Amino acid sequence: MNSNQFDLAIIGAGPAGMSAASTAAKQGLKVLLLDEQPRPGGQIYRNIGSPALKDRQILGPDYYYGEKLLTAFSGAGVTYLHGATVWEVTTDNILYVSVKGESRRFEFNKLLIATGAQERPSPFPGWTLPGVMTCGAAQILLKTSGLTPPGPIVIAGSGPLLLLISCQLIRAGIKIDAILDTTPGKNYRSALPEFLGALKGWRFVLKGMRMLSEIRKAGIQQLSGVTGLSADQDESGNLSAVTYYDNKGHQQTLSCSSLLVHQGVIPNSQLTRSLGLAHVWDEVQKCWKPELNKWGQSSHPDILVAGDSAGIGGALAAELQGKLAVFEIVRQRDAGSATSGNNEIEQEKAIQELQQQLVIRPFLDRLYSPAEEFMSPPDETIVCRCEEVTAGEIRSLANDGCRGPNQTKAFCRAGMGPCQGRQCGTTVSSLLASELKASPAQVGYYNIRAPIKPLTLGELATIGNADSNC
Repeated sequence: MNSNQFDLAIIGAGPAGMSAASTAAKQGLKVLLLDEQPRPGGQIYRNIGSPALKDRQILGPDYYYGEKLLTAFSGAGVTYLHGATVWEVTTDNILYVSVKGESRRFEFNKLLIATGAQERPSPFPGWTLPGVMTCGAAQILLKTSGLTPPGPIVIAGSGPLLLLISCQLIRAGIKIDAILDTTPGKNYRSALPEFLGALKGWRFVLKGMRMLSEIRKAGIQQLSGVTGLSADQDESGNLSAVTYYDNKGHQQTLSCSSLLVHQGVIPNSQLTRSLGLAHVWDEVQKCWKPELNKWGQSSHPDILVAGDSAGIGGALAAELQGKLAVFEIVRQRDAGSATSGNNEIEQEKAIQELQQQLVIRPFLDRLYSPAEEFMSPPDETIVCRCEEVTAGEIRSLANDGCRGPNQTKAFCRAGMGPCQGRQCGTTVSSLLASELKASPAQVGYYNIRAPIKPLTLGELATIGNADSNC
C-alpha cells in the first residue's frame, strides 16, 4: 500500500471520528483522519486539547469528557491532518483535500463520514443583523477564546442547546436579560405519547431539569409560547432590540446588543449529498439525513456515516456509532475468516449502549420540532444570506412554475453563494413544498457538486503535485 492509500479515511475529528480512528487503529487498519479545525474535538469538544477557560465548571463535565477520547486518539498512531478542507470525494474512492493552500489526493478502501451537525438555519426578520448570532456561535467564542457576546443579551429559540448555553453563560458570570422560548404549544401534546419512553433515559431528563433549575435560580426572565420573533436595528444598522408576541398575543420589545438564537441542530449532509447517497426526509425534525443501516452503511458499499451527520443523537451516541462503523468495516474485511467473530461481544455491548443513548430522542425530536414561522418565514425575510434572496422571491418563483430548489437556484441564485446552500437549503425546500402543496421529500434538495468548499485557483493548480505531497 502506497503512502497516500488508506484502509480507512475518516472525515471529521469529533466524537465519532476520534472514536472510529482509535478503534480502527486497534484493529490493524491504516487510518487517515481529516478535519478542518486546528485541533481535534469537533463542535461539542472544540478546543478540548487546549481549553481557553481555566474554570472547568463553566463548560461542565460533559465537555471535559472529550479528554478521554482525545487521549485514546492521540496515542492511536493514525495519520491526522488538521486544517484540512475536503473539497471533493469521488465514488471511485478518491478524495481531494486542501492543506495550507495546496491540494492533496488520497485513495481509500473505506470512507467514514463523521462531519457532525450544523445548527438549523432559522430565518426571521432581522436575523442577518450584526449582533444576532446562533447559540452555537456563542459556544465557539467560549471554547476557543473564553469570550462572551456583549450585553444586554437575549436568548431566543428552542432546544437543549439553548438551555446549555444559558447555564454556561450564567456560570461565566454573564447576565442574561431574558430567555424567549419559541417551542410551539402543540409540540408538548405531540411529545406526550413519547414521555414514558423518555423516562427510560431518566439521566437526560434529570440533566434537563437541573439546567432549568439553574436558570430559575439565576432569576432570569423566561417567557414561553413566544411567536413573531424579529430583530430591530438602530441608525447604524446594528441590533438594538428584539420584538416578539407573548403567549397572550401582545407585542413586546426588549432592548439588547446580542440576540442568541437556536432552533435545534440538523445533520450536516453536504458531503453525503455531493456523493449522491440516498437520503430520507425526517418529517418530525424537518430535515434530510442519509439512509443507513444500523451499522451506518450508506447506499454506497464503501461509504459509512456516523455521529450527528447520520442523524442527531448527541456526542455519546456519536462515539458509539464511530465504533460500530469500524466493527462493520472489519467484519466485511474478515468475512469467512477464523477471526470474523472476534468483535461480537464489543459490538453487542456498543449496540446496547447506543440504544440507551437514543431512547430519549423520539421525545426530544417531537418536543423541539421547529416552529412553522422559521420553516416558512414572512416574505420580506432573507433566506439565502449569500445572495440576499427573500422568502417572497422563492414563493413568487414557485407560483411562476418552479418545482424544485435547483430551478429556483437557476432563476435567483439561492444556494450559489460561498455556503453552497448550507444556510438556505432546508428553508427553500420547505417554502417550495408549502407553496406547491407537496412534501419536502417530493420537492427535493439542491444538487451539490464539487468543490463542496470554496477553492482557490492556486489550490486547484497544485493537484498535479498531489501524490508527491502526501
